[in-house]
Amino acid sequence: MLFNNKYREEIIEAVFEKTNFCFVVVNERGLVTYLNKNYCDFIEVRLEDVLGKHVTDVIENTRMHIVAQTGKEEIADLQYIKGNHMIANRIPLFADGKLVGAVGTVLYRDTEEWKKMNSHIKNLLLEIENYQKKLSNPRGATYSLQDVVGSSVQINEIKEKIKKVSSGDASILLEGGSGTGKELFAHSIHHLSERSAKPFIKVNCAAIPVDLLESELFGYEGGAFTGAKKEGKLGKFQLADGGTLFLDEIGDMPLNAQVKILRVLQEGEVEAIGAERTQKIDVRIISATNQSIEKLIKENRFREDLYYRINVISIKIPPLKERAEDIRVTAKFLLDKITQRTGKRVISFSDSVMKFFMHYDWPGNVRELENVIESAVHLTNTEIIELEDLPDHMQQSLYITKEGMGLKEILANAEKQAIAGAVSQSNGDKIKAAELLGISKSSFYEKIKKYDL
Repeated sequence: MLFNNKYREEIIEAVFEKTNFCFVVVNERGLVTYLNKNYCDFIEVRLEDVLGKHVTDVIENTRMHIVAQTGKEEIADLQYIKGNHMIANRIPLFADGKLVGAVGTVLYRDTEEWKKMNSHIKNLLLEIENYQKKLSNPRGATYSLQDVVGSSVQINEIKEKIKKVSSGDASILLEGGSGTGKELFAHSIHHLSERSAKPFIKVNCAAIPVDLLESELFGYEGGAFTGAKKEGKLGKFQLADGGTLFLDEIGDMPLNAQVKILRVLQEGEVEAIGAERTQKIDVRIISATNQSIEKLIKENRFREDLYYRINVISIKIPPLKERAEDIRVTAKFLLDKITQRTGKRVISFSDSVMKFFMHYDWPGNVRELENVIESAVHLTNTEIIELEDLPDHMQQSLYITKEGMGLKEILANAEKQAIAGAVSQSNGDKIKAAELLGISKSSFYEKIKKYDL
C-alpha cells in the first residue's frame, strides 16, 4: 500500500524533526537551504537567520560545501562542533543526473548513548596523541620556551637569561615556589641546548624512597641484591648520558645520596651497585627547589660543597602574585588548553572572575590557577566562567580578607565583593544588581565608581 501525500508529509516531518539527529541541506554553492530544529537548537541559531548563508558561516568545521562541489559522499566522519566530537554523514544530492547540493546528518548531542560514545572517542583520540608524542620523542623535553606564558618584565628577563645560558654545560639551579613552572623552564633549557637531541631525564628527589634512591640514580648489576633483575638496571645518570639530568626538589635529597652525587659531578663517572668498575658519563645537571638551600645548609641538611656544584647559574622564578600582569594571559592560555583537552566549550571569564584572579594571592602559583580553571570548566553550565563556578575554597576567599585589616577595610572589601557578585548574578544588569542588594540606583552607581568596578 502506498502512502498518500498527507502521510508522506508526516513521515518526512517525523524523520527530520522528531528524531535525535541534526539535518542540514545545502545547494550546489554551499548555501543553507534547510536546517532542522534540532540543529538550530544545538548551534543556537534561528532558521530564518541562516537560510541563504554559506554553510561555513553557520556550522563550524563543516565540509558540506565540499561534498556539494565534488559529489563524493563522506560517511562516519568525525566533526568537532561546540566542544563535542560528533559523527557526521554527508551525502551529495543529484537531480536528473546533475549535482544540486548535499544533505548532512549529525548524531544529536543530547542522547545518553552519544554522551558515552563521545567520551570514548575523546579518550581514544587522547591516547593516540600521547602515543604519537612518545614515539616521536621518547626521552626528549616536552616543553620549549614558547610554552612559557607571560610577558611581564620578570618573565621576559628569565627568558633572555635562559637563552644566554642554555647553550653551555654549566649546572643550573631553578629556585621558586611550588607551582611556578620550574620543570617547564628545565625542559626549555634542554630544548635550547646542544644536548636537545639527547635524553632529558627527570628525577623527583622527594618521591623516591630513601632505600631505592641509590639504585634509581646509579643503577645496579644483575644479582647485586635480593630481588634485583637478572639483567640489571640502568640508573638515571646512565640513561641521561650525553643529555640532561633534571633533579627536581633536590632539597629533599638525603645526605648519603648527596655525597654520591657530588662524587659523580666531580669525577664524571658513576658506579652502579654491584659493579666492579666505574662508567664514564657526560650529563648536564639542572636542579630545582622550592626551599631555601642556604637555610638547609645551616641546618646541616644539605652539603655546602654540593650546593656550589649545582648552583653555577641561579635562576629565581617569581611567584604569580608578584607578576599580576601575567595572570590574565596565563588564565586564557590555560582555559584554551583545558577546553581542548576536555572538549567542553567554555570561551572566557566574566569580568568579576578576572578581577578576583588579579587580586588573589595564588599561594599555589600557576599550578593552582590551572586547577581552579579546570574545576570551573567542569562546574559551569555556560560558556563564561562566573564567580559561582569557582571551587569551594575560592568561594571562601571571595569574602575572607587578609589578616591585619582594619574594620573599615574589611567592610569595604566585603561591600566590593557583594557588588561584584550581584553584577555577575544579574549578568551585568546594574539596575537588577541594585535591586538584589536592596539599594537605590544612584547609591549603586556611586559605589561602582568608588570601587572601580
